[in-house]
Amino acid sequence: MSFLLRLALGVIFLIGGLFSYYGQTEINPVTGEKQRISLSPRQEVVLGMQSRQQMAAQHGGLYQNEALQAYVNSVGDRIIKNSVAQKSPYPFEFHLLKDPQTVNAFALPGGQVFITAALLSRMNSEAQLAAVLGHEIGHVVGRHGAEHLAKQNLGASLVNAVGVVSSGGNDGGQAAASVANAMNQLVNLRYGRKDESESDRFGLEFMTQAGYSPIGILQVMKILAAAGGGGRQPEFLRSHPDPGNRFETLQALIQQKYPNGVPKKLDEGRDRFAQYVRPAPAIR
Repeated sequence: MSFLLRLALGVIFLIGGLFSYYGQTEINPVTGEKQRISLSPRQEVVLGMQSRQQMAAQHGGLYQNEALQAYVNSVGDRIIKNSVAQKSPYPFEFHLLKDPQTVNAFALPGGQVFITAALLSRMNSEAQLAAVLGHEIGHVVGRHGAEHLAKQNLGASLVNAVGVVSSGGNDGGQAAASVANAMNQLVNLRYGRKDESESDRFGLEFMTQAGYSPIGILQVMKILAAAGGGGRQPEFLRSHPDPGNRFETLQALIQQKYPNGVPKKLDEGRDRFAQYVRPAPAIR
């Protein structure tokens, strides 16, 4: 293959990638934000379902307690059904992972949400669980994973363009490799500060709309800080980069939302939580 032909193909790859990224935008039905996303909601759901087994396998599989799994799922469902998150097109599923060491929670595009047993064991209220699940729901509703993949695909198009020009080779397994690469990116996704700040706000909004006390999300921040007590940062803050002063930011949002104090109708659900989980000592 001549250099000119390889150059022409490279330009086609480049133009295709740029068009795919900048030419496809959608309005998020929940946030109203205009986003550059190349996946449809249905494709996000399929990709999330394809990746959930790989995600679970990295953390020892699902926790083998049907009652506890159902409880975690019921808290997630309560958040969805009683908040604006219900406007999203995703069939959410909530999973408790067996991992007793890794303090973490995460979400895949399309509504697959996970929390580890290690993080759950450090909680003592349903409001704290709702805060974590609400935060992860925020990543899904905000389509942060899909945005990340769109940017990665743009980068891959640029790499492919350079590769075609320099080598002229053709990869017959490119489509399959792209899917595998996308799944790997999602399972090992690291969110940016903007995404984390947005999901913190979503988590606060969703949990209070579902009737949970916002004190739960402040307590979660303290739990995470305590989990990093030996100088080792908990995995949650590695996969969810700390935007700095998250506690103070959330505290200010709560005071702004409830200037006269948190309404008593918003409960922490400690008794319900204790029916399913042995509560951890309170963190003040």
